[in-house]
Amino acid sequence: MRNYYKYLLILPGVLFLTIFMLVPIGMTIISTFFPNEAAADTSNYASLFRDSYFLEILWTTLRVSILTTIICMVIGFPTAYFIARMSAKMKAVLLILTIFPLLTSPVVRSFSWMVIIGRNGLVNEALMGIGIIQEPLEILYTPTAVIIGLVHLFLPLTIITLVGVMESIESDLLTAAASLGASRLGVFAKVVLPLCVPGLVIGGILVFVGSFTAYTTPALLGGQQRVLSTLLYQNANTLNDWHMASILAAIMIVVTLIVITCMNLLANKLNPRR
Repeated sequence: MRNYYKYLLILPGVLFLTIFMLVPIGMTIISTFFPNEAAADTSNYASLFRDSYFLEILWTTLRVSILTTIICMVIGFPTAYFIARMSAKMKAVLLILTIFPLLTSPVVRSFSWMVIIGRNGLVNEALMGIGIIQEPLEILYTPTAVIIGLVHLFLPLTIITLVGVMESIESDLLTAAASLGASRLGVFAKVVLPLCVPGLVIGGILVFVGSFTAYTTPALLGGQQRVLSTLLYQNANTLNDWHMASILAAIMIVVTLIVITCMNLLANKLNPRR
């Protein structure tokens, strides 16, 4: 009877997700195989994956998303570790500073980066002023600019996720490991890192999925450098080709599910549940 009430409590959430997420996603994917209510047709998928232009955009999107995720993990992990070891008062201040960029619109942040890394921006002016370069660097409207904007966008999520996991690590575990002869590197590798795997996986998924599906930042900082989200928008709103837009959306959904599954399998292998 107790289990019955437990399932009854989650029923509204399950119904909401089913009606407003699973059903639309399923209908979108199914519609790509039946463009004219005829027999199933996969020729559009086949022709798309033979198109070098699409493959280049797909590879650019994957590369940008993977590099963004790696950079966020590399920067976010030590930052979160530092914040987690602070006093309660200092930790609150640092978390407020971490969350503050999330209160700013991605459009505003993207325009700010255009001022910073543009041809006549602060970076180029500073480098030319001290004589490191003789002519402005082409940073804006490149994948590098998109990665910079996405890291700025998703790094706070990475830090917040990792801080929550690191706070749950008992300091007695670190002390015990050190008392048994483990070096600082050994304590980190054998105790801290394995216990942080769930946070790394969750943070990595959030950053990758967000980067893979982001539109505003790539559209403003990438210029003519297309990613899947801007290609989808072009097909839907400019070319009015909703069928191709649905195919692109289906591909993005499938790639996202594959990446999430792979990251969960990796997490289970690195930190198996006993």
